Amino acid sequence: MTADTPDGQVSDPDLAAVRRQLGRPPRGVVAIAHRCCCGEPDVVRTEPRLPDGTPFPTTFYATCPRLTGAVSTLETSGLMREMSERIDGDATLRAAYEHAHERYLASRAELGHIPEIEGVSAGGMPTRVKCLHVLVAHSLAAGRGVNPLGDEALEMLGDWWSPTSCAQQHAAQDAQARHG
Repeated sequence: MTADTPDGQVSDPDLAAVRRQLGRPPRGVVAIAHRCCCGEPDVVRTEPRLPDGTPFPTTFYATCPRLTGAVSTLETSGLMREMSERIDGDATLRAAYEHAHERYLASRAELGHIPEIEGVSAGGMPTRVKCLHVLVAHSLAAGRGVNPLGDEALEMLGDWWSPTSCAQQHAAQDAQARHG
């Protein structure tokens, strides 16, 4: 789901939310690629070249601390190694993962051509799993059925936004800051 303003610009409240989530100013954000069930951005779409000129292959970037924390927990479990081994041994999975890589590259190409990162997607695609955050962000942004390993990781995460929505949590933090 994309949630930019009608003129294609990301709204100021969305950028403020992403800044709060990251704890720093966001860089190169062109769209909100997915939103949490609470309405907050959880994945942004970024330019392939950051404003400072740095090539940036991560087109879909997870921003929600709850999401990134849950994915980090999966990463520590050895799941990336297991997924990489499965890619090597399963031709069907390998082909689907290569297709996800091609789709990722096509999404980035819509934003511009950057020679330094030509053919390089993110997350280890298409030959290994290097970063589950990227794969999950890709699955959330592109929808189920595009990135098989991102989809698997999302299934393993379950209701990562529970027990309360991010909006409720932020409202409580804002109220505490005002009265604290």
